[in-house]
Order: sequence, then C-alpha cells, then structure tokens
Amino acid sequence: MNPFQIIKQPVSSEKAVRLMESDNKLTFIVNLKSTKKEIKDALKIGFDIDTEKVRTVITPSGKKKAYITLPKDKAAIDVATQLGIM
Repeated sequence: MNPFQIIKQPVSSEKAVRLMESDNKLTFIVNLKSTKKEIKDALKIGFDIDTEKVRTVITPSGKKKAYITLPKDKAAIDVATQLGIM
C-alpha cells in the first residue's frame, strides 16, 4: 500500500502540540483499516521518520488517530517543522 494512502493528514491541535513538546509524540489521522506496523512502515518510507511506538485510537467521529512516539534523539518539534506542520 502507498504510504500516502495510509497516512492521511497530520493533526495540529493544541493537544497535539502539547504532546510534541512534553512527550515527543506526533499525531496523524490514518486510514481506518491500517495496522500499527503499516503505519510505522509508511512513516519510514514516506517521511523518513523512525518510530519507537505507535498507538492508535478510533475517535467518536469514526476517524483513526495514530500517536507516534519518536526516539529521544529526535525532537518531535523539529520533525513537525520539517514536515510543515508547525
């Protein structure tokens, strides 16, 4: 599957920015049928982002949100700036 079919869009809400600063996490809206491994692989192939952990949740509106924990040596704010989120 194409990485851009799995990762739909980044989330840049207040909570997402707070998670970037405090917990070194990025937040994305992803395809509803994608698995954690597919999300991790799509981030590596499409955006060259290494991940430590992927957590997913399905929102009440029916969208799937992925919380991506980055390694300690990569700042989430820097990655978000490179992607154009911030």
